[in-house]
Amino acid sequence: MESTAGQLAVAQVTLNRVKSKHYPNSVCEVVYEGAHTINGFPKRDRCQFSWYCDGKGDEPKNKGKLWNTSHSLAKYVLTRQRDLIDITDGATHYYATYIDAPRWARQKRITTSIDQHIFFR
Repeated sequence: MESTAGQLAVAQVTLNRVKSKHYPNSVCEVVYEGAHTINGFPKRDRCQFSWYCDGKGDEPKNKGKLWNTSHSLAKYVLTRQRDLIDITDGATHYYATYIDAPRWARQKRITTSIDQHIFFR
């Protein structure tokens, strides 16, 4: 589980992409960007965010405390996004430190590191 700062930073990457001319203009379009099958499902490992195209179902099995916390934080970010300070310094990319660095990381500038993620623009 990431800290609140880590979760906010991941959300901020999505918002930064929405603001960028290089990405779609809405949160949903940014999240769903990538290759999809004829049936509309995301192709595994062929999208912008691994948690969207990891092959796992998107409906949580246990909507307990972690789900409620995440849901509340997402709602807060979406309703207060104009008031948020960008703790990622404009990052449009990130990856988890427990995986090998993606190819694109060499072409980007590191903006910060929070919990288990490195953020880039």
